[in-house]
Amino acid sequence: MKRRDFIKIIAGSATIWPVVARAQQPSGVRRIAVLMAYGEGDPEGKAQFAAFTRGLSELGWTDGRNAQMDVRWAPGNTDLTRTLAKQLVELQPDVILSESTPATAAFKRETPTIPIVFAIVSDPVGSGFVASLPHPGGNITGFSQVQESMTTKWLELLREIAPGVKRVAIMFNPDTAPYISSFYLPSLDAAAQSLGVAAQPAPVHNEADIENVITALGREPGGGLLVMPDSFMEVSRTPIIVLTARNNIPAVYQSPDNAREGGLLSYGADFQDIFHRAAGYVDNILRGAKPSELPVQLPTKYLMVINLKTARALGLTVPQSIQLHADEVIE
Repeated sequence: MKRRDFIKIIAGSATIWPVVARAQQPSGVRRIAVLMAYGEGDPEGKAQFAAFTRGLSELGWTDGRNAQMDVRWAPGNTDLTRTLAKQLVELQPDVILSESTPATAAFKRETPTIPIVFAIVSDPVGSGFVASLPHPGGNITGFSQVQESMTTKWLELLREIAPGVKRVAIMFNPDTAPYISSFYLPSLDAAAQSLGVAAQPAPVHNEADIENVITALGREPGGGLLVMPDSFMEVSRTPIIVLTARNNIPAVYQSPDNAREGGLLSYGADFQDIFHRAAGYVDNILRGAKPSELPVQLPTKYLMVINLKTARALGLTVPQSIQLHADEVIE
């Protein structure tokens, strides 16, 4: 199936700057701290991290030779995220790679000076990480994974693939995704009204809450689910997929691993591409660039994955128009 590459909205890679003097390891090895928002054994988290290290290798950085990687994993837990962020800052790295809004917020509290490159952040301006996308203005810059208008597309895809949907639960964890209400819901409410769908925020904090939301949604026909961009939702994808199947609920996700693991449909940024591009910003900073001068970038590649097996189990027929625009169709 064909892949659609979207036009880059913020300018591309930054200029390579000359190396400037920085505190280094005695051997000249540069220290890179990484905080991932997945469990260490999660296949998607491992694939994203591998894309980052591949990008670094292409730019001449090798862990154990001229770079030292200090990597921590914090799967959807804000307390653990804060603890690990503090530990990593105490190591005094040359640069930090931060995945997710909670991780970036934790690093922001810990250091106003160490350069931070974030990946998979929804609203960097609204979250207070940068002054603006073109001019971050501080020690933080990076890569956002979505635009707020994407919510309209998710809702349209859900209605197109499941036209009987009349009620949609918008599921997220307000602890790990506080930006959902301000960044996503306004455009989602407008889209729901135009499509004649009742959209209802469904905040959850644990697996029991997830089960309650999905079970209640399945008690009457016409229910659908949008699983919002949220690190907690991502690490909770297995119970969500199981519960939506059990309760006959069509659901749309952002990350492709959800559809590959049994979810109905996913549409969102290519996360591995974002991590590969993030290596370029880390390289620039290690060579002397300042985060304040590196513009925040938006996705350039999006992926749509459809699981036809799941669609059949839900009694749905995926329109040919959607299949033709998909990057991956799972039979």
